[in-house]
Amino acid sequence: MTRTALIVVDIQNDYFPGGKWPLAGADAAADNAAKVIQAARDAGDLVVYIRHEAGSDDAPFFAPGSDGAQLHPKVARQEHEAEVLKHFPNSFRETGLQALLEDKGIEQLVIIGAMSHMCIDATARAAADLGYKVKVIHDACASRDLEFDGATVPAAHVHAAFMSALGFAYAEVISTDTHLG
Repeated sequence: MTRTALIVVDIQNDYFPGGKWPLAGADAAADNAAKVIQAARDAGDLVVYIRHEAGSDDAPFFAPGSDGAQLHPKVARQEHEAEVLKHFPNSFRETGLQALLEDKGIEQLVIIGAMSHMCIDATARAAADLGYKVKVIHDACASRDLEFDGATVPAAHVHAAFMSALGFAYAEVISTDTHLG
């Protein structure tokens, strides 16, 4: 096994059309994620799935035990691949992720998933702060429109702003094609 792990963050049913919190471009991001996952498997990299569940059954999305909180079929986890359950945007917070990575001697993380402006951002920043070399595959991530001070910020702008910020100081931010190149 290599010293690289692929971290697949929250590619879950509620983020897709028909789900409770659909993201712009979720299907295209998941298609790219599937390619990145297969490449990681082929390389013998550790593949770790992160799955978010909300703290209560009346949560707006990812309600515990719901179909919406399950991993999306486009990125189906293989039985031997790890799944880490989280309850916060940062995939390291109050989970066994860091212990798993340390146990496997991981030094570099490749991060894909959702949402660009929340869990991808929080996880990539935490990973860099913990000393990992971090890559984010920008077109294997998705976001959504946000509102601030009465203005709607389009999902593409939200995504670009967060990828730009991560690329400035926390991660190498590249496309699927460049990563697979």
